[in-house]
Amino acid sequence: MQPTRREWLRSGIGMAMAPTMMIPKAGAYSLAEIESKLAQGAGIEGVVKADLPTPSLMLDLDAFEANVARMAAHAEQAGLDLRPHAKTHKCSEVAKRQLGAGALGVCAATIREGEALAAAGVGGLLLTSELVGPNKIHRLIRLTRKRPDTMSVVDHPLHAEQLNEAAGAAGVKLNAMVDIDPVGRRTGIAPGPRAVALAETIDRLPHLNLKGVHGYSGASSHVKGFENRKAHSEKYMTPVLESFAAMRKKGMPAEIMSGASTGTYNIDSELDGMTEMQVGSYALMDVDYSMIGGKSGETYGDFQPALFVLATVISKNHADIATVDAGLKAFATDRDFGPRVARPAGLEYAFRGDEHGQLELAGAAREVKLGDKIELVVPHCDPNANLYDRMYCVRGERVRQVWKIDARGHV
Repeated sequence: MQPTRREWLRSGIGMAMAPTMMIPKAGAYSLAEIESKLAQGAGIEGVVKADLPTPSLMLDLDAFEANVARMAAHAEQAGLDLRPHAKTHKCSEVAKRQLGAGALGVCAATIREGEALAAAGVGGLLLTSELVGPNKIHRLIRLTRKRPDTMSVVDHPLHAEQLNEAAGAAGVKLNAMVDIDPVGRRTGIAPGPRAVALAETIDRLPHLNLKGVHGYSGASSHVKGFENRKAHSEKYMTPVLESFAAMRKKGMPAEIMSGASTGTYNIDSELDGMTEMQVGSYALMDVDYSMIGGKSGETYGDFQPALFVLATVISKNHADIATVDAGLKAFATDRDFGPRVARPAGLEYAFRGDEHGQLELAGAAREVKLGDKIELVVPHCDPNANLYDRMYCVRGERVRQVWKIDARGHV
């Protein structure tokens, strides 16, 4: 009888024929075996990093849990609610752990994200992009029927009237937030009298509940240097907060002032009038955020990188370079820089096509061999998570769980 693959790999013959670095010390599960274990609900016990197909998206549970706990503690100390943004991870399992750490809900950027999160039992949803047109409005109504505490944003009186008409026809009430644009010129109404007038319009419409203000200064989040970032956020968020205060002074039921980013969490939380933070990237982190600088130095180290792409060295015919199987299709490329090699240390990465990346070996801390696994910090976590169907959750070398990225894509 022919030996199984695992028996062959663990036999002396298999060890003699294969380089040591290519054979894991434990596990040696094939992709088919991993898929079979998951399909049978047998968990992932016994699987190690070296067993994983590449490129794979990997979540370091220790770093992730530390990030979630740190932000939750900061919010509690600041006396603010926490509604993390799920557009970062698009994963209901991540959202559930944020809720378990004290968050009152999560934000979602798209109706697709909101639907997937609600289907997984996640509530307290704030949809942070305008849902315009019959398709999205009808889906918002269905979502609100399922999760009555769902909120969405409005930045134009016509949109408010459309939502009100659809809600009336459906016999539901929709919760609305005034979307105020601090500086980005993307979505949102200008702060000041126009924003207050829009709030008055929403408050008068019988099938809408005015809940408050959504004001996210994305332009502030990546300003380099803590003091520069602080000055920028204070400048552009102050008019938003003043608009919120004006609504309250007029007696409108504006209870929520939602904003803040991972880059400004310890800035906006000190602004008078904020009630909740919708930070997102802190849970996973990426190369982009590491470059903005923190209170204590040029590197932003408040939260740890937790999201990685695992790649394999598939070609090693030169002394100075090696090729891995993770290229443009493995990483989101909306930035002018690529991923950073986390392990092994001392390597530099460059894109070499759709399926390939190049490692510069000059500064390598150790010899890089054919078959080695390489761990890379993603450039921008939000779109990178959207590329994958699942994330493998690890502690050390062991794969502990597999979480589906169930809110990815568009429908």
